[in-house]
Amino acid sequence: MKRTALIGQLGEQHLGQTVTLQGWVNRRRDLGGLIFVELRDRSGVVQVQVEPDSAAFAEADQLRAEYVAEVEGHFQPRPESQRKGGLADYEVIATRVKVLNAARTPAFELDKGDAVAEDIRLKYRYLDLRRPEMQRALMLRSKAVAAVTSFLHAEGFIQVETPMLTRSTPEGARDFLVPSRLSAGEFYALPQSPQLFKQLLMIAGFDRYYQLARCFRDEDLRADRQPDFTQLDMEMSFVEQDDVLEIQERLMAHVFREVLNVELPLPFPRLSYKGAVDRYGSDKPDLRFGLEFVEATDLFTGGGFKAFASAASVKAIVAPELTRKQIDELERVAKQNGAGGLAWLRREGEGFTGGISKFVGELSAELIARTSVPEGGTLLFAAGEWKKATAALGAVRLALRDLFNLAAAGSAFHVSWVVDFPQLDYDEESASWTYMHHPFTAPHPDDVALFGTARQGEIRAQAYDLVLNGFEVGGGSVRIHDPEVQAQMFSAIGMSDEDAREKFGFFLDALASGTPPHGGIAWGFDRLIMVMAGAASIREVIAFPKNNRGADLMAGAPSVVDAPQLAQVGVAVLAGD
Repeated sequence: MKRTALIGQLGEQHLGQTVTLQGWVNRRRDLGGLIFVELRDRSGVVQVQVEPDSAAFAEADQLRAEYVAEVEGHFQPRPESQRKGGLADYEVIATRVKVLNAARTPAFELDKGDAVAEDIRLKYRYLDLRRPEMQRALMLRSKAVAAVTSFLHAEGFIQVETPMLTRSTPEGARDFLVPSRLSAGEFYALPQSPQLFKQLLMIAGFDRYYQLARCFRDEDLRADRQPDFTQLDMEMSFVEQDDVLEIQERLMAHVFREVLNVELPLPFPRLSYKGAVDRYGSDKPDLRFGLEFVEATDLFTGGGFKAFASAASVKAIVAPELTRKQIDELERVAKQNGAGGLAWLRREGEGFTGGISKFVGELSAELIARTSVPEGGTLLFAAGEWKKATAALGAVRLALRDLFNLAAAGSAFHVSWVVDFPQLDYDEESASWTYMHHPFTAPHPDDVALFGTARQGEIRAQAYDLVLNGFEVGGGSVRIHDPEVQAQMFSAIGMSDEDAREKFGFFLDALASGTPPHGGIAWGFDRLIMVMAGAASIREVIAFPKNNRGADLMAGAPSVVDAPQLAQVGVAVLAGD
């Protein structure tokens, strides 16, 4: 029988009517000869009452948790004393109940899912996905996809799918390789991103492209990473950096408005890469709270405190009053992030006690004036090479955020841009230059002449990251469209003409075939939805994710492949050490 509506669609318009509902048994209770059943579908839960003299009683008596059932009955208000708002104000008096399918006892109680070990939830993901929290997250994701699609089509973007089997190219992470049966000894690679293909679409004249692209990276996992993930990929021709940023701001504002009914203030603030790291210790700073670093290098240079006297950088952060146990924990965080230690002072009156106070006596007044540390407040210091000192203190800043729940005082969502990244990054281990983003990022026009000189580390990239609540949710750049500049970039990272031709010959041919100025961006779509949903991990907003070891516990992947299959693709498995 056709159902009247989804459970969540029931309302006053159905009062007094006979309705037919279908769904899962959320809970069943027996009370004084009555059977009460909570019937659930993706839209909500409604109480069904089955009376002892009802023709439905015998069938309803068979119902257990997670059985699939059909209920027909009279839709009416619940007694006023039992009303709690929404669907809880109504009930169905059953006249007919039909068991559509029985269910074995669930592996865990769905209403206690948050307390269940994640590996259990992932092994029985089809049960986990029945929980309202999970369904809300995936429905939020679906609404975000719809909002993105409608906006980009209205802005003249064309949706194009790019290949899933392609050539292995160096893009910063390890490729997942796929052996070819028809070309023995050769391999496809699953795409880390559609980077070259979307640039080729601009060369082909499509002007504006987008795709919700599946991407694959064989890298270590974290709470906000998966080996296979979704990115919202976009590319535009005849644009400069400001053009890309402006349309992305409007798109992000549209998504938040449509999905969460939240208005994001435009334009988003912009920080330079150097400014973000210098002030917050991160190129993806969480700006929902303050705790901006205070520059203290000049105060200690050449002074009596040897640990700071010759340090290239000394940064301070003003923290609330801290216990010694809290300071010890923050020092552990600093050391985990590359610092030798974490120096500290506690203000008392016009001076300081504790920590390094015996070394700063004559500096006390100036430190108080510069930092505005309040009475009882704590100054925390990191010193050393600029990048290491700022990174360590940046990790301490985030630990303080979590310790004192500092982000709760600001807006729920804070979006910003980080721009002016370095074009090149020096790898100490290999003593060579590499790219900061990828080798197709365009340098700032004023800096092109620095390629091949002793100052090429100063070249600014036309690259930009989109940061939401301390997470990088998007990254992109204006691309190189001049073959000569592309050759200079390859040369700067030590790639010979022969290597470039071997790896990117098809792309270099296309680049020399009339390439428009173009630029784009990719959003980490899973990560964006994680933040919008308030989830702790992207696994909470992906239907069938891998666990933190890269395993699909439900389907049992990765798995052993039998010898005949391996022989067909010319692959042999070598025994480990």
